[in-house]
Amino acid sequence: MTMILLGAAAAAPIGKRMDHRFELDNQARLRFNLAVMEQIGLDRLTGIIAFARSASLGSYTAAARSLGISPSAVSKSVQRLEERLGLSLFTRTTRSLTLTPEGRDLHERALRLLREAEEIEQAAVAARSEPAGTLKVTAPFPIGVHLVAPALPRFRERHPGLSIDLRLGDRFVDLIEEGIDVAIRVGELADTRLISRRLAPHRLGAFASPSYLQRRGTPVHPDELVRHDCVNFRFQSTGQALRWPFQIGGRTVEIMPNASIVTDFSDAVAAVLVAGGGIGVSPTYIAAPYVEQGVLVPVLQEYVVERSVITALWPESRRGNPNVKAFLVFLGEVFPSPTPWDRLLSARVGDK
Repeated sequence: MTMILLGAAAAAPIGKRMDHRFELDNQARLRFNLAVMEQIGLDRLTGIIAFARSASLGSYTAAARSLGISPSAVSKSVQRLEERLGLSLFTRTTRSLTLTPEGRDLHERALRLLREAEEIEQAAVAARSEPAGTLKVTAPFPIGVHLVAPALPRFRERHPGLSIDLRLGDRFVDLIEEGIDVAIRVGELADTRLISRRLAPHRLGAFASPSYLQRRGTPVHPDELVRHDCVNFRFQSTGQALRWPFQIGGRTVEIMPNASIVTDFSDAVAAVLVAGGGIGVSPTYIAAPYVEQGVLVPVLQEYVVERSVITALWPESRRGNPNVKAFLVFLGEVFPSPTPWDRLLSARVGDK
């Protein structure tokens, strides 16, 4: 049937062919591309996937990590694809891959093909009512470790037929290309292919140990931080140190502390503070358990800023996916309003 349609279109004038082409509905287009992929053969399809992932991530190593295979396997798949096509798809250096003009064209086409294959799969999954299979979730390290991972056993008790693949890191991930079902991120990302839902405020607060404050005194205004030992966080993605935000006089002011200790891991900041290393800024969900234990104390709480939001993101193609639906319902329980960690800190400040 598809071949007859295409043949008829080919015999028609160009204008009519274009009109007829745009009359094909999405399902017909998806069925045609699926038939094309079936004819491609597994080896060639593997090469296209390896090439597309390498082009998007910039290296065979990153592509291999994403696909769960070895870098040499990715490299060989791409080389075989180049040999079959008689084209050079990458300009290679010891550190990176750069697409050739032919490679850029093929990359765009490959992404379209793979996204349509994803739509086909998700349409089939949406027809299933019960969550089953594997749910791929990505989150930043601190949110994943402190909030998501501890809740997963409870989620699996409800859905024993569903396994979880949790991937932690701050690297930007193309959810669609890497097959991620749900991403949890700080901030609201603008991508028309994704659906987002606000989960909770992402608040930063200043904290110190009781022993440090007894020894050095408690600041009552952010300006007094210049007389204190400060512990700061550095972003792994940019190498930049965190600017401490405070609400002063009705506006947000950012302060760059003269830090005596800097680390690129949020839990390390908390560990230094607990050990009496100074005053530091931390997400409230990390600091709250230490405050509850009495080993950290909030300071400058009247100047706390709601820096951003914690957001759930998922591809438009996953809208009807029962796995995603179940997990989003569960995330509403993990991130209630108000959150237990912010409720705890508010209560402690109110007790003073």
